[in-house]
Amino acid sequence: MKTVSISLNSIDKVKSFVSDITKFDVDFDLVSGRYVIDAKSIMGIFSLDLSKPIELNIHTEDNLDTITEILKPYIVE
Repeated sequence: MKTVSISLNSIDKVKSFVSDITKFDVDFDLVSGRYVIDAKSIMGIFSLDLSKPIELNIHTEDNLDTITEILKPYIVE
């Protein structure tokens, strides 16, 4: 499992993020405080506080380089 911080501070970013990660047959979870939701759920994402960065858990060891490359526009350093 790998964890990265991402920013989804606009509706368009949320839509493109979900579109990008649904291409992978991997589980993704978003963690905000005590809430953990499926990152492939647009409704779930909008239930979180999107004004600050969120933790994204990627539940795989395969294709991490490819996944990280696709997620670059959302990752907060």
